[in-house]
Amino acid sequence: MHRHEHTAGRSAAGGALAAAARADVPRPVYLRIDGLSKSFGSFQALKDISLTIHDGEFVCFLGPSGCGKTTLLRAIAGLDLQTSGTIEQAGRDISTLPPAERDFGIVFQSYALFPNLTIERNIAFGLENAGRTRVEIATRVAELLELVGLPDQGKKYPAHLSGGQQQRIALARAIATAPGLLLLDEPLSALDARVRVHLRHEIKELQRKLGVTTVMVTHDQEEALSMADRIVVMNHGVIEQVGTPTTIYREPSTLFVADFIGETNQIAARSAGASSLAFADKVLGSVAHGLAEGQPVTAVIRPEDVTPHALGYREGADRRNLCDVTIAEMEFLGSFWRARLAGARLGQGPLVADFSVNAVRRLDLHEGAAMTVELPAERLLAYSRNGADDASG
Repeated sequence: MHRHEHTAGRSAAGGALAAAARADVPRPVYLRIDGLSKSFGSFQALKDISLTIHDGEFVCFLGPSGCGKTTLLRAIAGLDLQTSGTIEQAGRDISTLPPAERDFGIVFQSYALFPNLTIERNIAFGLENAGRTRVEIATRVAELLELVGLPDQGKKYPAHLSGGQQQRIALARAIATAPGLLLLDEPLSALDARVRVHLRHEIKELQRKLGVTTVMVTHDQEEALSMADRIVVMNHGVIEQVGTPTTIYREPSTLFVADFIGETNQIAARSAGASSLAFADKVLGSVAHGLAEGQPVTAVIRPEDVTPHALGYREGADRRNLCDVTIAEMEFLGSFWRARLAGARLGQGPLVADFSVNAVRRLDLHEGAAMTVELPAERLLAYSRNGADDASG
């Protein structure tokens, strides 16, 4: 794969980008995707995708299997050319270039290391093809082994390393020639949970240190939330929403995004005005939704947003959003308790709420206990049930 010669200065550039980000200085667009579509026969895997990614940014393509995220990554790499649309990298049109003439490094889920080559030779592979001298290669390989925390593993073969170690070597090989773009295709999904959590932190720290623009494909919402500067949520070949992890989680623009990212209570309701929702037996304040009065909606609130109070609590700005309930069931999940609440009179089954260990202790919450909960208006969202997927807010 073609690489620009910019090893020197990459760290300095990364530092400058980090400083720019801290100062809220807009970063230049590095990757521009415009009107990208991809068909496989009669199946349209991507439908008119347009997206900009900034220099030094870490972006995750997130979505369920078959949503088009890997197809989009492969189009960027030139491994599967798009049917229509354009891709620009650093101002250069790469839309029809073969992979070897594009400036990227890639890490696959399966590591894709050469089993018959030592770790050193695996990392050196791209450097040898770039015509580096033996001394330059040896110096760079030693530097990369140190960078990924495996300085003493160079003489071993891939089979002698754990899955997490092999993935670090695959990462070292991908960045060996200092590419301008790093592509990660579900790099952690083959690892066990503990290693995955540890390695995602290491990858993010390494990306920040290098300042390399990075695109990662994942179906793991926690992975995307913890690693990305911005998340691109995809479904059925289209982009549902682009935003920071906080925005995606707290302000989902469609019901699909709300449902796919995190846990939700979804309750049938009707619009009762610009910022009110009517349920079976109650009217609650909500985030302004702009849906016509009487229109069927799906109301959404996350379990952690259901606020616990002692029975009879009637303080707060909007008493409409207080419900007296009974705890039907409690499940201990380590850092919090998940409760199923009966009697909220919202016209559905139990309301699911997540309560901190401290709240459970303070309010003496237990199965069978009566309590009052608040569904804060600023956390109660509404989505049309008439086919449109507009969110409140």
